[in-house]
This record gives sequence, C-alpha cells and structure tokens, in this order.
Amino acid sequence: MGRVDAVVDEGEEPGVRRVVVGATGSPGSLAALHRAVAEARVRGAELWVVLAWQPPGGDLAGRGQGTTQVLAACRTAAVERLREVLDTAFGAARPGVPLAGVAVRGTPGAALVDTAHGPDDLLVVGTGSRAPLRRLLRPSVSRYCLAHAPCAVLAVPPSPLQAELESVHRRNLWRIPLDPRELTT
Repeated sequence: MGRVDAVVDEGEEPGVRRVVVGATGSPGSLAALHRAVAEARVRGAELWVVLAWQPPGGDLAGRGQGTTQVLAACRTAAVERLREVLDTAFGAARPGVPLAGVAVRGTPGAALVDTAHGPDDLLVVGTGSRAPLRRLLRPSVSRYCLAHAPCAVLAVPPSPLQAELESVHRRNLWRIPLDPRELTT
C-alpha cells in the first residue's frame, strides 16, 4: 500500500464522494485532470489529485543507511512538483470544487488504486500513449487501475492534438520536410 506523504489542501470527511485522478504534468494527465474536475462538479464530490513518487532506485534503495535525507528530499520534490502541476492546470483560479493534492510514495497504479479505495469513489486516468514501443517499455497505469480498482474507473483517451504533436516530433526526429499542402487542411 502507498504511503500518503503530503496533502496540499485538506478535506476527507466520512461519506463524502471523491474523484481521484493522477497527475504528472503530461498532456494526457492534464486532460484527465480537467475531466476529473468536470466529474467532481457533476457529482458534488471532492477532487483528489495524486502524484506518485519513488526514491531513486525504487523501494530497495530506500532501505539503506542514511536514506532519511534522500527520502525527505524526494518527498519535498514530489510535493513541489504537485504544486507546479496544479498551477499549470488551474493557474490562480481554482477548479471550483473541494481540492486535495496528495503525494503518495509508490508506483503510480498502486498509489491511485490505494487512494481511490471507497466504492463511491471515481478514479479518472489518462490512457497515455498508444505507441507500441512505449507500451512495451513502460507498464500501463490505466490498465493496472482498470484491473485492480475497487471503484468505477473512467479512462480518458488522449487528445487528438496530442497525436498531431507526436507526429510533428517524429517528423522532426527523422528530418522529414513539411509538405505545405498539409498546412491548408
């Protein structure tokens, strides 16, 4: 089970519904975050934004001597990253729903499933990249959540603009010239 390390804004009361969403700052996680805000509004629920973190080298590295300072630094960095993600997503205006930002020590899938533990909770996840190589190298958080969550899970597909952005990145990587006819469509 993940360990909750920091809460940016307080607020869990018994019987209160929650919408839980993971946030990393990626375009996919920001799309999921904005969808989670809409779901929290509709349901009259609290929004819990989760950022999972692990010490360098994973949990085994966190068991040696002198790791207290390393773990504290990692925890502080995770909380700061969570604040940056929330600022990027919402700016000075808040989402208009009760908001809790939580940094959880653990893998992303397990951290989300452990946080969204109530049967009335809703877990919102981005589906991430569909590129075959990325799926092979990095386990799917959304698949983990769909398989293990004790509550409803809403999987948010990537924005069509994300696919276009990835296409441009591939074009630049391979130095493929831009066809001017593509700009008119």
